[in-house]
Amino acid sequence: MAQAKILIADDDTLVREAVNKILSMFGHTVVPCASGEEALANLSADFDLIILDINMPGLDGFETLKLINDRNYGIPVIFLTGAGSMEYAVKAINLGAYDFIPKPIEDLDIFNIKIKRAIEKRMYVVQEKAYKENLEVEVRNKTKELAEKNRQLEEYNENLEISALNTMLTLQTALEEKDMYTAGHTTRVTLYAVNIAQALRLGQDEITVLERACKVHDIGKLVVDVSYIRKPGPLTDEEWLLMKKHPEIGANIIKPLAFMQDELFIVRHHHERMDGKGYPDGLGGSDLNLLTKIITVADSYDAMTSKRSYKQNLDLKDAIAEMHRCAGSQFDPEVVRVFVEVLEGQAKMATS
Repeated sequence: MAQAKILIADDDTLVREAVNKILSMFGHTVVPCASGEEALANLSADFDLIILDINMPGLDGFETLKLINDRNYGIPVIFLTGAGSMEYAVKAINLGAYDFIPKPIEDLDIFNIKIKRAIEKRMYVVQEKAYKENLEVEVRNKTKELAEKNRQLEEYNENLEISALNTMLTLQTALEEKDMYTAGHTTRVTLYAVNIAQALRLGQDEITVLERACKVHDIGKLVVDVSYIRKPGPLTDEEWLLMKKHPEIGANIIKPLAFMQDELFIVRHHHERMDGKGYPDGLGGSDLNLLTKIITVADSYDAMTSKRSYKQNLDLKDAIAEMHRCAGSQFDPEVVRVFVEVLEGQAKMATS
């Protein structure tokens, strides 16, 4: 058994010295004290065992044990007593004493066994405490490590999202640049839509979804014959049928991107109408969310005011009149009202 550090408190000098010699003979380090007060003054967490006499002047053994318990060191305590009454035994156990040894000590083997068992308990308590502390440290370190990995993963996912969005935006921009009449369309639609959303006091999360949807709303035109887009005259019925497929094609393109599921609905339905006569699904006003209603107005306004090879563009006044005329049938009236206020406010600022 490893050498232990033991504290003894007994007011009887002969008993104290005898126990000291016996424990020293067993290889232990002993700190002898003549009273409970002296024992408490010398007590520290590095002791492996405490031996207390019960009947001591000043603080007796029971009072001393209560104060030892308050320090919560977890050191086992053995009572050394000449009083062998059942009352003392019960009181000692209730206070948390590990064992007691009668004095005078007559059987050294039994004494040694009791001491060894008490020390082994202390070693177990110390090891368990160290294990728990190490476990807590390990859990904290693992939690910190996991949090850092999650942060890196979120950063990676964010960069991946940005990269995917930028790739689609680059492709859509390249498509627009093939036709002088459609160049800048996506940028303008995005600006108009964000202006409407801000005027409606939408939250930043909704504005972000709307902005991303605007940037890719025509991505489906990548698979449409560019000659249809650049055609100077009206499209044939067959050409128009193919052109009308671009919203659902665009939705299918972004469908694999888990982070753009909210945008997917907007892209697919940006040509729907309040009266249900739009495409591709013929959804009505109550089936369309606010963000889709916003992009519908912004997209149509840009089409009205941008010059095309097959039509003359409208000025601000005529475009506003056209939006009012179509409010309720094609456009959401509230979105039109707010957008008109935005446009008129910008026009007023430009002329002042």
